[in-house]
Amino acid sequence: MNARALSAATIVSLVLALPAPAADKTAVNAGPYVPSPSSVVSDMLKLADVGPKDFVIDLGSGDGRIVLTAAKVFGARGFGVDINEKLVKEANEAAKQQGIADRASFTVQDLFKTDIRKATVVTMYLLPDTVNMLKDKLLSDLAPGTRILSHDYGLAGWMPDRTMEFDLQDKVIVTGVSRTIIFLYTVPARVEGDWIAKVPPFISKQPVGLTLTPHRVIRVAGEAKIAGKEVALHEGIVHGDNLQFRLVAGGASYEFTGTIREKSIEGTLDGGGLKGSWSAERAK
Repeated sequence: MNARALSAATIVSLVLALPAPAADKTAVNAGPYVPSPSSVVSDMLKLADVGPKDFVIDLGSGDGRIVLTAAKVFGARGFGVDINEKLVKEANEAAKQQGIADRASFTVQDLFKTDIRKATVVTMYLLPDTVNMLKDKLLSDLAPGTRILSHDYGLAGWMPDRTMEFDLQDKVIVTGVSRTIIFLYTVPARVEGDWIAKVPPFISKQPVGLTLTPHRVIRVAGEAKIAGKEVALHEGIVHGDNLQFRLVAGGASYEFTGTIREKSIEGTLDGGGLKGSWSAERAK
């Protein structure tokens, strides 16, 4: 089924949630609906490349249309949480009526207390304060490579992989504006700290010390210590569990790529007409 050719039954009403009090992060209250054409939800899920292998968790799920669409149209599994009992009941009834209750379910729950570790995709349409109160939870609980879709409000300090913008006239009555933006993020691996790297001898015959510092989440800064000299890393990026950066040594520029594990990095490098492999372990 074409993701854009959804029936009227799948016309979406996404829920805006009011921010939780900063002091204790108690449950958020459901806000007004913002009616959205079905193409918005399908395009959101296509932006995150959602498919049958994905587990989608919608924080502030309202009547459940995002998870229902993810299950029915894209073959994914997942659940939504909301504190509005009536909407949760309606969402579960819709899942039964559509024959997808085995792949889509909904629970009355505080989104701050929700276990999101199973997610490969997290979606949310929340006001800015709530979105940014969730940042630490998203970064600590989600596995590297998990995609995050945030509707209208981005995660402060995070750099999105992609954005999608369009106009929705139906929003004007609620928000006063028609402009809508979808932010897509990918959770990065935790790479900050000190590392000891082994590199080809044409760069250094001795182990190289690396100090990596996250910058705006997917960007990473740092320096390498080669033969006692500090060399700055350039163009550092962490995307999921993939790391890449560039450094200049011996008058040549080398592009490093690697896969990040909990305590190690394995990868390849290319520059100055030379290629090789490199690895690193966390410094003790």
